[in-house]
Amino acid sequence: MAWPKRNAPVLLLAAALLASALLLLALEANLTFFQDTWAFLLHRQGLGVDAFLEPHNEHIVVIPVAIEKLLIAVFGMASATPEQVAMTLVLAATGALVFVYARRRLGPWPALIAAVLLLFVGPAWEVLLWPFEIALAGSVLSGVAMLLVLDRGSRRGDLAACLFLIVAIGFSSLGIAFAVAAAVDVLLRRRDLGLHRAYLAAIPLLLYAVWWAGWGHNAETHLSLHNVLVSPLYVVEGLAASLSSLLGLQTIGSVGEALLGAPALLALVVAAALRMARGFRPSPRLWPVVAAAAVYWFLAAFNYIPGREAYASRYMYAGSVFMLLLAAELLRGVRFGRAALAVGGVVTVAAVASNLVPLRDGKEWLREQTVLTRSDLAAIEIARRTVEPSFGLTPEVAGTASLIDVQAGDYLPAARDDGSPAYTPAELARAPAAGRRQADIVLSQALPLSTKTFTGTDSRAAGRCVLAAGGRRSGRGEVRLGFGATGIEVAPGGHAAFSLRRFASGEYPVPTEGAPGDSTTFLRVPRDGVARPWRLHVVAAQPVRVCR
Repeated sequence: MAWPKRNAPVLLLAAALLASALLLLALEANLTFFQDTWAFLLHRQGLGVDAFLEPHNEHIVVIPVAIEKLLIAVFGMASATPEQVAMTLVLAATGALVFVYARRRLGPWPALIAAVLLLFVGPAWEVLLWPFEIALAGSVLSGVAMLLVLDRGSRRGDLAACLFLIVAIGFSSLGIAFAVAAAVDVLLRRRDLGLHRAYLAAIPLLLYAVWWAGWGHNAETHLSLHNVLVSPLYVVEGLAASLSSLLGLQTIGSVGEALLGAPALLALVVAAALRMARGFRPSPRLWPVVAAAAVYWFLAAFNYIPGREAYASRYMYAGSVFMLLLAAELLRGVRFGRAALAVGGVVTVAAVASNLVPLRDGKEWLREQTVLTRSDLAAIEIARRTVEPSFGLTPEVAGTASLIDVQAGDYLPAARDDGSPAYTPAELARAPAAGRRQADIVLSQALPLSTKTFTGTDSRAAGRCVLAAGGRRSGRGEVRLGFGATGIEVAPGGHAAFSLRRFASGEYPVPTEGAPGDSTTFLRVPRDGVARPWRLHVVAAQPVRVCR
């Protein structure tokens, strides 16, 4: 019985890692590819150098692109589960390393608290539930590993640190923050270990400089004097939001709740100041973490644009890691009694319970995006015979900004070669109403449906006709259409309104310009190979005939 008791923190950590992984995978079940992932899937084809080295926004993304290509080559594009599993493993590994880091400084029980808080940091749902953010998570994982091996103060540790830094920078430009941390470590320990260790930061930074000279200088930047001047406020807000996230005080995108972490931040600063006043001297290991956190938050501040607020979900994961590492260094050597650990345990359980709410809310939002994504992509596949290669899923067409990187000419070959994540026509018919509605809108423009209106009765409209409108009690209102051209004869009178649906129910989401009285409109419906008919809805005071 002594072994389980002695190793209880490690056993509980293993349970927390498993619970976190199972929870994240359950929340991600049936979600599909989202937003920037499409830029990797569709716009970085082949194995050319540019496919790996072109920047994404301002970031180097060599390793994330390689991971995405490997997963698609092995598993295809029909499901996002492989990349979700990969991301979950990265998050679990980071939680384990944070435990090791804190245990060396505070002991096993406080380290367990730190790791559990990170594993369930709900306001960082965008990182936890969106595998594309493996770019940032991978840099954090590699950076924490680098800090751990620097503890050794040995040649092997330095070599490993250099390799971890190369990996961190290969994941994203966040690796720069950890390279600066390594440089600070070299300077602080130059008397004991020598300046020849400078290579461990210099080589990764040199590789980044080569990338920047060749590709990265073309990346967009939002650096401005205004951003620089207000950056201190941004940094303080980011630190407070990170603490708020860890403590379960923040939901999604709320600046007010983010600032609830300010008292905790102030308390941490005051506690550190009091310890120093009593003779405590921080370990030199504190300053590399301070440098990394400062570089991270100031670079984010310098590149601020709306949507990149300090409390944005994507910043909360790395911010939370830095806060935990800083707390571990500032509290180094403190011996926590049972009462303090019990209070910490209660706070941790409460924080985890609270943080399940933003995780759930984030999942629901991603589920809505998944419905729209699969529906819109299904519409493109249905229209493959006639859709223009340049047709794109802009927000006005797709109903979401998450598909701006998808054009028919790129998507259809990729879906043919690697598998389709879209609904099948049968699945689309059973999809949630929002997806079926949006699919009709996309289809109407991808096929496309077209109308031409002429004054008077046109003999070309003669054929099998039905009365679609003609007063409150006459006419069908809705007419089932076939493929090809359909004539719509509007008797003299006021304006007639036409709208259509195919997969939608209870509404007609595809409007047309309609037609004036005493006119004939030809509505053309291209054949697309799916038998489900379009349905025309007519609203008019005078008789309207629909003729096939």
